[in-house]
Amino acid sequence: MSEFEKKLSQLKADLNTQGARVSDQLLQAVESSFDGDTDTAKKVIDGDEFIDRVDVEIERACIGLLRLGANDEHSIRSVLTIVKVNNEFERIADCAVIVAESALKSDKLISMAPPTFRVMANSVVGMARDTTTSLAEADTELAVRVLSFDDTVSRFRKEIVLDVQHRTSNGELNPLVAFELLAVTRSLERVADHCTNICEQVIYLETGKIVRHLPEGWTSPETPAF
Repeated sequence: MSEFEKKLSQLKADLNTQGARVSDQLLQAVESSFDGDTDTAKKVIDGDEFIDRVDVEIERACIGLLRLGANDEHSIRSVLTIVKVNNEFERIADCAVIVAESALKSDKLISMAPPTFRVMANSVVGMARDTTTSLAEADTELAVRVLSFDDTVSRFRKEIVLDVQHRTSNGELNPLVAFELLAVTRSLERVADHCTNICEQVIYLETGKIVRHLPEGWTSPETPAF
């Protein structure tokens, strides 16, 4: 095994570990928000510093790996994928912090949320779990299933926004609670977006094919015409 292959293998392992760590952070963030668990929420917030540090370490390691001069297509795709996915994981962790902070800001958040809120949150947690699995196992079929669920999450968000706007205008919902609900909902939707970005990279790495999100939905993976 060449030096490049050894370091690439270690980087993949580090990235998978980071993915599992971030997925767990998101789960704890959602649970802390549901339960009003401020202790867990604080652990999520404090844990973000370590995730940021690992993010930088992986990025620097990728630069060193590229300097080894690998020139075959799959090796280059592998390094580029790690760089992109690493960044997506860091952003998911940032979103998890916003969700966790909601447990510290309002103890009425979940009790005032529409039922769709819990469904959306649990769905996004599931997307994050499946995303990390698809990456670790190079499972392109699972990656495609994650992509197909993104539109469902977007519909959940729209339902929540309409519900919150309606109840706020009727005076049924405190504006501060409404603002926090919308902020958390927006963060959850962003997590779903980051998951789809990662799954696109899994498909690209393993097949060289590209998927695109069109108004009518996700395309089947296609080989780019260049």
